[in-house]
Amino acid sequence: MMEMTSAFTLNVRLDNIAVVTIDVPGEKMNTLKAEFASQVRAILKQIRDNKALRGVVFISAKPDNFIAGADINMIGSCRSAQEAETLARQGQQIMAEIHALPIPVIAAIHGACLGGGLEMALACHNRICTDDAKTVLGLPEVQLGLLPGSGGTQRLPRLIGVSTALDMILTGKQLRAKQALKVGLVDEVVPLSILLEAAVELAKKESSSHRSLPVRERVLAGPLGRALLFRMASKKTAQKTQGNYPATERILEVIETGLAQGSSSGYDAEARAFGELAMTPQSQALRHIFFANTNVKKDPGSDAKPGPLNSVGILGGGLMGGGIAYVTACKGGLPVRIKDITAKGINHALKYSWDQLETKVRRRHIKASERDKQLALISGSTDYRGFAHRDLVIEAVFEDLALKQQMVAEVEQNCAPHTIFASNTSSLPISDIAAKAARPEQVIGLHFFSPVEKMPLVEVIPHATTSEQTIATTVKLAKKQGKTPIVVRDKAGFYVNRILAPYINEAIRLLTEGERVEAIDAALVKFGFPVGPIQLLDEVGIDTGTKIIPVLEAAYGERFSAPANVVASILNDDRKGRKNGRGFYLYGAKGRKSKKQVDPAIYTLIGAQGQARLTATQIAERCVMLMLNEAARCFDEKVVRSARDGDIGAVFGIGFPPFLGGPFRYMDSLGAGEVVAVLQRLSTQYGSRFTPCEQLLLMAERGERFWNSRETDLNS
Repeated sequence: MMEMTSAFTLNVRLDNIAVVTIDVPGEKMNTLKAEFASQVRAILKQIRDNKALRGVVFISAKPDNFIAGADINMIGSCRSAQEAETLARQGQQIMAEIHALPIPVIAAIHGACLGGGLEMALACHNRICTDDAKTVLGLPEVQLGLLPGSGGTQRLPRLIGVSTALDMILTGKQLRAKQALKVGLVDEVVPLSILLEAAVELAKKESSSHRSLPVRERVLAGPLGRALLFRMASKKTAQKTQGNYPATERILEVIETGLAQGSSSGYDAEARAFGELAMTPQSQALRHIFFANTNVKKDPGSDAKPGPLNSVGILGGGLMGGGIAYVTACKGGLPVRIKDITAKGINHALKYSWDQLETKVRRRHIKASERDKQLALISGSTDYRGFAHRDLVIEAVFEDLALKQQMVAEVEQNCAPHTIFASNTSSLPISDIAAKAARPEQVIGLHFFSPVEKMPLVEVIPHATTSEQTIATTVKLAKKQGKTPIVVRDKAGFYVNRILAPYINEAIRLLTEGERVEAIDAALVKFGFPVGPIQLLDEVGIDTGTKIIPVLEAAYGERFSAPANVVASILNDDRKGRKNGRGFYLYGAKGRKSKKQVDPAIYTLIGAQGQARLTATQIAERCVMLMLNEAARCFDEKVVRSARDGDIGAVFGIGFPPFLGGPFRYMDSLGAGEVVAVLQRLSTQYGSRFTPCEQLLLMAERGERFWNSRETDLNS
C-alpha cells in the first residue's frame, strides 16, 4: 500500500527552527481529519528527539487559509455519543502534546483559522497573523449545534478572558486580525510577505512575555464576577435561542465547569458535551443545512458552459436596484451601469453603495482607497449609454407587465446580441415578460430578497424556452454576488413567496379571530423563526408583501385568499409598515431607546379585539402546517428541483428554523403520516385550506421520505 502524502511536513532551518507546513493534499482548504493524528504524532516525536531545536513554527502552504476547521464528515460517521466523545478526546490529546513541547511553538496564521484550526493555534505558545482581509479567527462550532471539542472551551477563556471568549464561542463570530490583536488572541500582526520570518523571530525569543488580562476580565474571572457573568449570559442566550439550540446551554456549562473546577474537569466536560451534542437532532439538522448549502454553492445549475460575465447593467435605481448594484460591484467585482429615468434615481442607488462602504471604512474593515476603487465600478446614466456590450442586464423597475416588456424590447435594441435579460420580479410570470421578446431564450427571472445585501438567497427562474447557457450564466453571476442561488420553475409566486403567503395569510386570519399581534409573532419566534409573520410583513412593507396574494389566488384558488378586506382596510389607512413608520407596529423616532410597539388602533381597523384563546403551540402549528403543505405541493409540481433546494430556499429565503433543517427535512423527521394527520385534524377544525395535498397522502401511504425520493442524502 502506498503511503499517503502527509498533510504535515517538517523542515529544520539552519538556525535550528523547525517549520511544520500544513498542506492537505488535493484540497483547497486545510481541514483536520482523524487520520492525521498519527502524522502529527510522528512530527512531534521528531521535534522532541532533536535536542538542537530552538523553536517550532506551524504555517500553512495554502494561499488563503491556515486551517478552516475540522472535517465535519468525521462527526457524521460517528454512530454514538461515545464515538464522538472519543473523537474529541483524541483532538484534545494532540493539542496537549503540541502545548507540552519544551521549546517555543508559534502558529503563523494567514487566511481562515477556524474551529479545530483555531484550537490548534490556541495550543501553540504564541500566535502571529497577517493583516490581510482573508485572515479571520473564530470558533463557529455553535452554528453546527456543537461546541469546540479540542480544548477551545478551556484555552480561549484563559487566554483572552471569559466574557470575550463567551461572546466568541456562543455566537461563532469571527475576528479580523486587528480585533484578534486587541483582545490578545494573537501577539503580533504583520504583512504576509514577512509572516514566516516574523514567526521565526518570535520562536527565538526564549520566554514569551504573556500579556496580562484587562482589569474587567480579571474581575469577571473571580467567583463573584463569574457567577454574575454566567447568569447574565445564560439569560441573554435563552432570549436569543428560545431554548431551541441545546449547544448554547452546554457551552456555558462546560466553560463554567473549567473555571470553577480546573482545566482537567473542563476538558472532560467538553469532550462529554461534544459527544452528546453531536447526536442531537438539532446538530444533525444544522450539519445537514451546512452540507446542503455547500452542495448548492458547487451546483452550476445547468450542464451548459456559462457565457461571458465581464460587465452588468441594471435598470431602476430604487431600493432593489441600488442593493443589486452594490452586491454586483462590491462583492462580485464587476463593473455596473445603472439606468434610471431620473438622475435622482441614479444618485439614490450610488448613495446606497456609498453608505454601505462608508460604514465599512468607519469600522476600519476597509481603507478609504478600497472604498473609492469599489465605488468607481458603479456608474449611471438616464439613457442606454454604456450598455452596448453588457453581458447581462438586471431589471428592477416597478412591478408592471407592460413596463417590463418594454424594458426587454429596449435592452434588445440597445445591447449586444448575447445580452441576457434578468428580471427581478416577485409576482409576474417570466414567460409573460418574455412573451414579446426577439430572443426569449435569453430572458430569465432573478429574484432577490430585500434587503439585498443581507438576504443570502436568490431564485433563478427560467421560463419554458430559456436556454441552458442563460441559466448557467445567471447562476454564475448570483454566486459572484455572494448569493446562494436555487433554480425554480416559472409558476406563480415561484417558491419562497408561494410557501410564505399561506403562512402570513394564516397569521392575519388569527388576528381577525381575536389573537394579539405580539402573541402571534412571539409564537413563531418561539418555534424558531427569526421574526414573527406580522413583523415580517411590516419589514418587507405591507404594500409589497400583499401584492403577491391576488396573483397566487388567481393561479391556485381560494386557499390563498386573505381574510376579507383586512389587508385593504390596513392599506387604506396609509400603513405600509416600517418604511412609513406605521404598520401593525408603530415605529418611534430613530433612537436607541425607542422600541416598536403594537399600534392598538390596528384592532379597531380589523374589527377584532385581542382575546387570546390559543396557546403559542396552536398558533405556530396553524401557520407552519400551511407552509409545509404548500412546500410539498411545490415538490410535486417540481417548482423546486429537489428537497435540497427546497430546504435551502426556506432557510435562507425566509429564515425557516435552521435547527429543523428546512421544511422537507422537518416533514421527514415528523413522517408524512404524522403531517397528514395534523393537517386533517386542522381541516376539520378550521376549513379546507388545511386539506393535505396529494403528494403527502401518497407519501404517507407508501412510507416515503422527501430526502430519499428522487435524490440521495447528502454526506450523512
